[in-house]
Amino acid sequence: MKIGIDLGGTNLVVALCQENGEIVNKLSVPTKTGDPEGVKADMKMLAKKVCDDRGISYRHVTSIGLGVPGSFVKETCTFEFATNLQMRNVCFSDTFKPDFDVPVYIDNDGNCAALGEALRGAGKGTRNVVMVTLGTGVGGGLVIDGKLYTGSNNIAGEIGHMVIVVGGEQCNCGRRGCLERYCAATAMIRMANEALDGSAEESSLREVREQSGKLTAKDICDARDAGDALSDRIFDKYCDYLACGLANLINILQPDCIVIGGGVSGYGEKLLAPLREKTAAEHFKVGDKVTPIMAATLGNDAGLIGAAMLNR
Repeated sequence: MKIGIDLGGTNLVVALCQENGEIVNKLSVPTKTGDPEGVKADMKMLAKKVCDDRGISYRHVTSIGLGVPGSFVKETCTFEFATNLQMRNVCFSDTFKPDFDVPVYIDNDGNCAALGEALRGAGKGTRNVVMVTLGTGVGGGLVIDGKLYTGSNNIAGEIGHMVIVVGGEQCNCGRRGCLERYCAATAMIRMANEALDGSAEESSLREVREQSGKLTAKDICDARDAGDALSDRIFDKYCDYLACGLANLINILQPDCIVIGGGVSGYGEKLLAPLREKTAAEHFKVGDKVTPIMAATLGNDAGLIGAAMLNR
């Protein structure tokens, strides 16, 4: 058995998993932000409880993995920093002793989600998977030959900070033209607001913005579904940018598939269908082979499963 832990800004979630990553039991508590000792105590308590609830002896657990939303040191299992957790330099290597005398692994939560989707989700049965998450930012992870690829400094897979528009929009990372600035949910909203402010074109988005005081990516997708021309053009441009980034990834890595997760992926085939067409037109192909692009399937469980499988 394995234990996977997702340390989030809101909740701390712990899962007991089979050796193949299948979740057997899962429990959570609110994260004690700013209280590292409290977080460590809760981790150990939940790790014991997910086993106790199923009558599993602690000695049958072979490893524990943590997914964290920030920087870390893999070799010492130390969580360095994340703004939303208000914690610095917290070492988890001895957190679970003496009850669990097993290796403890740590990695970025986005990488854990990518590994989970590759092993048990949309990428199951493949060896090489790129995951791209579309939310407030653009994140992701790389799974090569069935294992996470994190590079020499453990931060490979910063997909959102690949430049797709030279000299483009300023990104929070300091560069200009990053994929994140054009393909995060916030990017779609920015494009819509700029279009509304820059013309007098009729659009249902004007009324939505006036009533709620702001727009969401869902508002734009809903307006597009209802036949709003401005929303359709914004969405089409959004897909152009995203297809450019995905084609770059395919050309460099030639993965078995690309898995799309995050809030924007909830638009389903209405996003994926045009995205596949635009991406296929740009990436290198061998014969008629086109790299599949599919939606993530595990939701919030992806990170838990990936964390549990970090010792692969």
